[in-house]
Amino acid sequence: MKVQVCIIGGGPSGLLLSQLLHLKGIDTVVLEKYSRDHVLARIRAGVLEHGFARLMREAQCGERMDREGEIHNGFEIAHDGVLSHIDLHRHSGGNSVLVYGQTELTRDLYEARDRLGGKVVHNAEDVTPHDLTSDRPFVTYRLNGEIIRVDCDYIVGADGFHGVSRKSIPKDVLREYEKVYPFGWLGVLSRTKPVSPELIYAKHERGFALCSLRSQVLSRYYIQVPLTEKVEDWSDDAFWAELKRRLPDEVAGRLITGPSIEKSIAPLRSFVAEPMSYGRLFLAGDAAHIVPPTGARGLNSAASDIYYLYHAMLGHYQHGDDSGLAGYSAKALARIWKAQRFSWWMTMLLHRFPDRLEYEDRLQQTELEYLLSSETAQRLLAENYVGLPF
Repeated sequence: MKVQVCIIGGGPSGLLLSQLLHLKGIDTVVLEKYSRDHVLARIRAGVLEHGFARLMREAQCGERMDREGEIHNGFEIAHDGVLSHIDLHRHSGGNSVLVYGQTELTRDLYEARDRLGGKVVHNAEDVTPHDLTSDRPFVTYRLNGEIIRVDCDYIVGADGFHGVSRKSIPKDVLREYEKVYPFGWLGVLSRTKPVSPELIYAKHERGFALCSLRSQVLSRYYIQVPLTEKVEDWSDDAFWAELKRRLPDEVAGRLITGPSIEKSIAPLRSFVAEPMSYGRLFLAGDAAHIVPPTGARGLNSAASDIYYLYHAMLGHYQHGDDSGLAGYSAKALARIWKAQRFSWWMTMLLHRFPDRLEYEDRLQQTELEYLLSSETAQRLLAENYVGLPF
């Protein structure tokens, strides 16, 4: 097989890049380790920056997103038994975020690839990039016992944190930065009406909580738990009881509970790999960086990578200009580190840290009080939450 761009990873990042390039006449193939059903079963983020939404529309994948997604102009912070509203629209110059589940977004991208006859290979095993520093890189994979070779101009690694792409960069070239937090998020998805029309971030002495949603009939809730906890230790009743303890009485009183559709614990980490390119290989999304979900930057950070890569590829194929490809890593990392800072800041602001000094607890409380009393601080929060410019 010969294509111009071979994309490793069939999640939203890889599919979006494939769709955008296809619309510009650039031939791609997407290699995905798992089945389509497995990819669509992942329960992930649902808060999209306005820039990401525009990119979906440019990819001709935004119709259902615009019809079913919910525009959120703000969110609430619960603390000391009360709610404080953060007005994103006002403090960001009229911007907002769009709540639309990653599962639905991925489904839209798959359907778009199907409409255009895009090449997406599922159950591709033993995917391996080769000759990355030559002008003729290629990728091999195994399907139904047969080894298949894909010759290409460029390889894009959008295969997640545990994928093969980042591991293909020599260790003496790659530098990794990581912070592992001493807790995780226990998340529950339930077919219930959300407790609030906007997200509620809760800071509580028992630990952080988040009330989120995927639609008006599908709710997503989280509570902070120690890393030693296991999903099996938490019945639905125990989860709802603990969530209510961490919410103001007025919110807990109107919480509608029900059976969990999905329940899982996600550990929190911050991670960045530099550089994000090596020879003809370019990393995107979780293959290069991870953020705690507190600031809703994970999927959105991946989208900014795709924006830069897409335009860099257009520069190369349409104008013979390789400056975008040469500068991709530096440009992407500049925005990624800003997203890292914001996610770290929100995580430090709202979570209960074990073994932290009383002095640090007082600083955390002072930081929150300052945020809620200062329009300047709220403008900074809003600017980052709705998404920095690409």
